[in-house]
Amino acid sequence: MDSIGIGLIGWGTVGCGVVRVLQENESIISNRLGMPLVIRRVADLDIETPRPVAVPREILTTDAEAVLRDPKIDIVVELIGGLEPARSFILEALESGKHVVTANKALLAQSGNELFEAARRFERTVAFEAAVAGGIPLIKSLREGLAGNRIDTIFGILNGTSNYILTRMTLAALPFSDALREAQQHGFAEADPTLDIEGIDTAHKLAIACAMGFGSRIQLDKVYTEGISRIDPLDVRFAEEFGYHLKLLAIGRQEQGRLEMRVHPTLIPSTHVLASVRGAYNAVHIRGNAAGSIMLYGLGAGMMPTGSAVVSDLIDLARDMFCRAPHRVPPLGFLPERLEWVPVKPMEDIVTRYYFRFSAMDRPGVLSKISGILGNNAISIAAVIQKGREVEGAVPIVMLTHEARERDVKRSLAEIDRLDVVKEPTRLIRIEDHESAEI
Repeated sequence: MDSIGIGLIGWGTVGCGVVRVLQENESIISNRLGMPLVIRRVADLDIETPRPVAVPREILTTDAEAVLRDPKIDIVVELIGGLEPARSFILEALESGKHVVTANKALLAQSGNELFEAARRFERTVAFEAAVAGGIPLIKSLREGLAGNRIDTIFGILNGTSNYILTRMTLAALPFSDALREAQQHGFAEADPTLDIEGIDTAHKLAIACAMGFGSRIQLDKVYTEGISRIDPLDVRFAEEFGYHLKLLAIGRQEQGRLEMRVHPTLIPSTHVLASVRGAYNAVHIRGNAAGSIMLYGLGAGMMPTGSAVVSDLIDLARDMFCRAPHRVPPLGFLPERLEWVPVKPMEDIVTRYYFRFSAMDRPGVLSKISGILGNNAISIAAVIQKGREVEGAVPIVMLTHEARERDVKRSLAEIDRLDVVKEPTRLIRIEDHESAEI
């Protein structure tokens, strides 16, 4: 074997990044690997639009089957995204005896269990470093670097678009719509940003990371997901008065044999290292029982960071091929037969702290009514801010609670929102601050 043949399906932003990394770092890769990685075919529906990197015209094709059938291709790189036909292409590649590299977190979150089983059946590998956190080596850290640890917590920012929007809402006091528009103008948000701003993209990544960290099969349907589209700059400012920053967090924990998997806007102390992560950057805190707390930080998307992650997978697969050792490391880091359907704690059973903002009429006794209902539901108040100024005809009352159960919180707020002195539904943001002491 004097080279490894690579076939790309998808020649968009990430595909161009892969090509550029392979071209610019060709000698470095050959020195590390002992042989070149050679792009044999590039398939895309559009091969006419100019790209920022060039490949020989004769290797371009609009037919994905030309990649899947080519006997000179050892590894297929799937970069088209979406569920179909990406799933079918990967299954066909595996059946044809080819390894696969993918950056498709949505597909892995939905169908990863099936794809990994197919790879095992055909004695091939599906590699996916680029699927979670872009250029940050999160997958390799969970699968190999921390293999000797029991992972207790995965906690972080996994979506650069949402982090950029919240950064602009914090630093420039922009309303959500203006911050989103700015993100789109700078290329940080898609024309349809739903997957990013509603937390869906983050949920895909968290489902994969939790499976790897906690030895579970992937359970996307059990990830509680809430986005940032309803965040008001008023809440960002009140949070700062209490000493908190607002982030869209992915939170995964394993306690007493059950998992927590949730994505939602979260207040974290302004002293927490994650509070300083700005713009389109990602950062993940992992706590292992042996390694302690570690932090991974970097660009979670983009042509070159994601291309770098894809190429790292190509190098790993090439080494395994050279040693004839497929499945040297299982896809999720655990032996497939040892993976379990680990029970997931329902959201209503989650215990955490809370931020509430009530829009109440300025009348005597309102605060005592609200606090009475909270007390009757075992919710203890930690701090209160009551502003004299009116906002849209009501006075904001802002509270932070001690730890409470989600079920009790939702029951309390439903009762409070029925009061005739409360003008709007209560704003709720969860608080995570017990992790701050770990970093």
